[in-house]
Amino acid sequence: MRLAALLALMAALAAASASLSTKDAPAGGSRIGADCTLTSTGLLPLTDMGSRRYRGYRGGLYPGGLDRAPAKYLRKGQAASKQVHPIDGKIVLLSIGMSNATEEFSAFKRSSDRDTQVNPNLVVVDGAQDGYDATKLIAKPVYWDNADARLAAEGVSAAQVQVVWLKEAIAGEHRPFPRDMKALQKDLRQIIRTMRLRYPNLKLIYVSSRTYAGYAITGLNPEPAAYDSGYAVRGVIQDRIQGRLKGPWVAWGPYLWTDGLAGRADGLTWTCDDVQDDGTHPSKNGVQKVVTLLTTFFKTDPTAKRWYVARPPRVRP
Repeated sequence: MRLAALLALMAALAAASASLSTKDAPAGGSRIGADCTLTSTGLLPLTDMGSRRYRGYRGGLYPGGLDRAPAKYLRKGQAASKQVHPIDGKIVLLSIGMSNATEEFSAFKRSSDRDTQVNPNLVVVDGAQDGYDATKLIAKPVYWDNADARLAAEGVSAAQVQVVWLKEAIAGEHRPFPRDMKALQKDLRQIIRTMRLRYPNLKLIYVSSRTYAGYAITGLNPEPAAYDSGYAVRGVIQDRIQGRLKGPWVAWGPYLWTDGLAGRADGLTWTCDDVQDDGTHPSKNGVQKVVTLLTTFFKTDPTAKRWYVARPPRVRP
C-alpha cells in the first residue's frame, strides 16, 4: 500500500509539473535549484553524429546526414535572400516562439541594435512570448495580436516582416520518440502556415531547436524532448525541401543543443550556470551563449549576411 501511495504521489507531482506554462516555471529567484548532476545524457548532437543513428534516424541537420543545406536548396535560399530589401525603408527580422526564445532574442536585439556592423535599415523585433509553447501559440490567436503590437511599438508593420527566427517546444512533453518529434513537427508546420498569411512579404524562416535540458527539475520540456526537438526542426525543413510545405524558404538557424559538459565538436558546452533555478530557462550566461550563436549565424550564413550586415560605402574612383 505504501508503494502504491508513493507511486500515486509521484504521478501527481509529474502531472502538476507538466501542466506548468513556460511563464509559470520557477525563475532565478525561486527556492528550488536546478539539478546539476546530469551533466551529460550521452546523446550525440546532430552535428556530431556522422553516419550514426538515433532510434533509427540519421543524424545531421539536413537530409542525408548533411550539416549544410543541399546545394540546390541553398541556391533557392540565396535567391530568396536577394529578394529581401527595404519596404518603406525597413527590413524586419522578427522572432516567434516561447519564453526561452524571448529571453534569448530580446538580448540579441539589444546587442544587434548597438552593433555598428548591422544593416542600418534592419529592425529587429522580439515577437516571442512567455507562456506560449507551440500548442498554445496555435490555439490562441491573441499571440499574433501581441506580436503585431510589438511591431507597432518599433514603428514597423507586419508587411515589413521579411525574416523570422522561429524557436518552439511543446510544454509537458513526455511522449517517447518519435511521437514527440512528430507532434512538434506538425505544430511547426501550422505555425509556418499562419506566418505565411500574417506576413505577406516573408521570405526566409530560420528555425532553431532547444538548448540542453539535462538540469531541468520541471516537466516543461526535459530531456530527451529537448534533444528530440532537433529532429522536429529537421523534419519540417525536409518538408519544405521536398515541396510538402509551401511558402517562404525554411532552414536551420543556429543549432543550440549540446550535451551538457560533454559538449560537442565545436567546443560548445552547457553548464549548470547556464540555466536558471528551474534548469530549463537560460541564465544570463546561457542567454549570452545563444546571443553569440545568433550573431555569428546572421553575420556569416550565406543567406543571411547579405541583408543583416551593413554594406561598406562605395568609394568612387
